[in-house]
Amino acid sequence: MNRLHRPALSRLVLAGAAALALVGAALAPASGAPAAAVDRPEYVALGDSYSAGVFVRPWEEHDGCGRSGRNYPHQVAQQLGLALTDVTCGAAEVVDGVLEPQPSDKIYGPPSIPPPGGWSDLRPQVEALSSDTDVVTVGIGGNSLGFGPIMLQCIELGITKPLQTAPCTKYYTEGGGGEDWLAERFAQLDRDFDRMMSVIRARAPHARVAVVGYPAIVPHNSGCTFLHWNQLGSVKKGDMPWLDRLERQLNGLLERQAGHHGASYVDTYGPSVGHGVCESGDAKWMYGIRDNLTGDGNQTDEPSEECKEIPGTGEACTFVHPNARGLDNQARQVTRALTSEG
Repeated sequence: MNRLHRPALSRLVLAGAAALALVGAALAPASGAPAAAVDRPEYVALGDSYSAGVFVRPWEEHDGCGRSGRNYPHQVAQQLGLALTDVTCGAAEVVDGVLEPQPSDKIYGPPSIPPPGGWSDLRPQVEALSSDTDVVTVGIGGNSLGFGPIMLQCIELGITKPLQTAPCTKYYTEGGGGEDWLAERFAQLDRDFDRMMSVIRARAPHARVAVVGYPAIVPHNSGCTFLHWNQLGSVKKGDMPWLDRLERQLNGLLERQAGHHGASYVDTYGPSVGHGVCESGDAKWMYGIRDNLTGDGNQTDEPSEECKEIPGTGEACTFVHPNARGLDNQARQVTRALTSEG
């Protein structure tokens, strides 16, 4: 079982059986005897905005983390009968967020405009773990690597280097000045992720742990149009293959660390190829830079001053995150991984 913990898996199976028993009891004639309480396995979800499901309605508004009620932690908990503690948060990093407090200046919403006085610092996500935790999912690493600043660099270079077909690729790989910075970010992430996995094991020694990878953003550039902000805006089409390689390299690091620590790795990338930011309609599982919101209800996000400067007619500055269909894909893959014997 790839060194996964059978007791936790057994509790998952028992929880499913108990859920079925409750349904049967609800349909049976009342006998007057109280129903037995179900001891649901305890599930703790750790992670960043891709796990929180930011900008997919309905999202929480009280702490700036933007957790969606449709994110994969909520869907998985409902489907498997787990008692969920969801401490995922947009902009969380391995250190600033999971291992240590997430400072208020690294909390971006939604809501993108914080309340008067700003958001409060958040406690380390690992503090939600205990010896009673049965299941842990962790989806983290993109912010620690600096994917946001990398995307902003690609957006800027697409405007300021109009004669270059792949200015961002050149900047990070061909003597443009970004190679050493990126190499050090990968090296630091590798060290921090290793330490984080050890802490998770120490705090939740009996839990089944799953590391959740990142879904495909731009596995190919067909369908992308320059300066379409519901896609990648001013990122040049020639830079998109490099961005895809970068994401696959990040996922490779996560998968390797998962195996090293006896955790399962959840591939959300493979099943989402063909559903990236350049697709349209129902085939698109990823928000662009500025896009229309998805999910249930009419919740919206008042744009910040920075967002107002971004062109396009999209409802919010969603900045390349899974939309509602993307969250559903993540939930399918995580559920499959947690119920697999392999």
